[in-house]
Amino acid sequence: MGSKIFKVGTFNLYNLVLPDVAFYRRLRYSPEEYDRKKNWIARQLLQMKADVIGFQEVFHQRALREALAVSEKYKAYQMIVADPTGSSLVETTAPETPFVALATRFPILEYKVIEAFPAEAVLDVGGAVIPLRKFSRPVLWVRLKLGDGIDCSVFVVHLKSKRPILPDGVDRHDPVEKMKGQARSLILRAAEATALRMILMEVLQGRDHPVIVMGDVNDGGLAVTSQIISGEPPWRQLPSEHKRELWDILLYHVRDIQARLSYRDYYYTHIHNGHYESLDHIMVSQEFAAQNPERIGRVCYVSLFNDHLIDDTLSREGIANWQSDHGQVVATIELRE
Repeated sequence: MGSKIFKVGTFNLYNLVLPDVAFYRRLRYSPEEYDRKKNWIARQLLQMKADVIGFQEVFHQRALREALAVSEKYKAYQMIVADPTGSSLVETTAPETPFVALATRFPILEYKVIEAFPAEAVLDVGGAVIPLRKFSRPVLWVRLKLGDGIDCSVFVVHLKSKRPILPDGVDRHDPVEKMKGQARSLILRAAEATALRMILMEVLQGRDHPVIVMGDVNDGGLAVTSQIISGEPPWRQLPSEHKRELWDILLYHVRDIQARLSYRDYYYTHIHNGHYESLDHIMVSQEFAAQNPERIGRVCYVSLFNDHLIDDTLSREGIANWQSDHGQVVATIELRE
């Protein structure tokens, strides 16, 4: 039986903004810094060699298009930015928050920008409704044509970070206020994970349709929020018919697939205060799981591009503002013909 290989990757760009445009009120790139950032992104992309790339932290569509255009390989890729307001098209100002985006060489059949939570995803605790009803950064859903008779749903996500949500006027260095702000961020991230899972269930359940989720979920693979998104594998003593129902809606972390094939696990995509974390993930449905006899393909390799990351608790160096503070992840998928 023949096969063909394609690669999917996720890339947090770390504030991709046009030059001389203020973002987060006081930051901006000089033209020289912007050129260095574009060229660095292009070099990383050439190493990734991905056919589908999910991006996070895009402020301007033109900036991403220019970064892709540096390389002949990516210049012809189709690109979509999950911007429901059109603010990423305004080149003289920057939106308050960045967006996710996708670039691909595969034909795009349809796409949707999802900002609002499904109604059934709204949470309540002890009868009190938590008033969270939309994603901090809209989710991008794209349906791609991978080959004859094979299409795939790709979701690009960027969940709320661990950075504290603090009301105006409070002391940002007060440990109590910081603790409360971190709890607010966690609640929002958990609500976003729940809403994303609801959306994924509509695409996964009862359908032999391949799904890929990629992006910065701002939590490790074993965190509760990550497991909400992926679902948990069935208990081994469950009856086989119940297992099949759960496998149908389960997502597999490509990190775990790679770890089972390796002698050591060096998977980290971010370093903060000496902690090596895996915040950037790619998850696939059972259609790409090797243990599924009816699969249409399998994840056969996972690459990390994190050599530029620096542990600033051990080094006097720091990451330049034209680089990213995240590593990139690429999953190689072998597709059955």
